Amino acid sequence: MGRCYLPLNLDERRKLATWLAARMPVREIADLLSRTPCTIYREIRRNFYRDVELPELNGYHAVTAQDWSESRRAVYRKSIQHPQVMAAVRDGLDAGWSPEQIADRRQRRKSFGPI
Repeated sequence: MGRCYLPLNLDERRKLATWLAARMPVREIADLLSRTPCTIYREIRRNFYRDVELPELNGYHAVTAQDWSESRRAVYRKSIQHPQVMAAVRDGLDAGWSPEQIADRRQRRKSFGPI
């Protein structure tokens, strides 16, 4: 089975953007970042900016790539998908409950209905 994909951080994206602008080969960039070439190709493909009206702006931009990456990852966060759960967790933390107490309380609600 393949390894887990670890996304690039903003510093790595800035270096990538600089090196792409200098027309450095992707394999060399991958070596410098200690990443596989497929990771770099994936990053470029997923975060390449294209504008039909202003084609001179087309290219890989580090800050835009970071924003897009963060927004894609946010889709999978439970706190974003289920704001009512996040509100209940925050209320429990504000009341001084431990994370274990909050999780137990949520499990009891699921099993036995409202408490």
